[in-house]
Amino acid sequence: MSLGHVLLGLLVPGERHGYELKRHYDARFPAARPLASAQVYATLARLARDGFVQQQEPERVGGPDRTAYALTAEGRAELQRWLEEVEPPSPFVANPLAVKVTVAVLIAGGDAARDYLHRQRAAHLERMRVYTRTKTAPGAALTEVLAADYALEHLNADLHWIDTALARVAALTEEITP
Repeated sequence: MSLGHVLLGLLVPGERHGYELKRHYDARFPAARPLASAQVYATLARLARDGFVQQQEPERVGGPDRTAYALTAEGRAELQRWLEEVEPPSPFVANPLAVKVTVAVLIAGGDAARDYLHRQRAAHLERMRVYTRTKTAPGAALTEVLAADYALEHLNADLHWIDTALARVAALTEEITP
């Protein structure tokens, strides 16, 4: 995901200053890692340099000066280009879960890997319950429901992989144990 493109999208309704953009990002993407303010301002500086946003005159409203940013025509065109671009599936799998299980098998054997997988499965199921409560809560916002659905599908895929890994570790252990 390109943070710059997301910020361009958050500027479509009108100009906003960095703090507002951070607040809107955190509200719209509740399951994503919250943004650091420095990250927002560094990205806005790059967007301004590239001509995608324009800095407005700083204004003081009961506190420090705040600089608002407005989307330019070039920024709107770049946002549209990005939205039309298909996200390629990742060619690499760097899931820490898979790495840990592999290391557990290599250094501690099948029993340690199975124990880890069972504990991980329980953690995944608990996280799934949290997301299910989130998406079924009365008055849940669409952004929260979409984020919970996405997370649940990924957790479900992980559970499927955990079950497959448990079967493979058991078969591997049977193969190497006389």
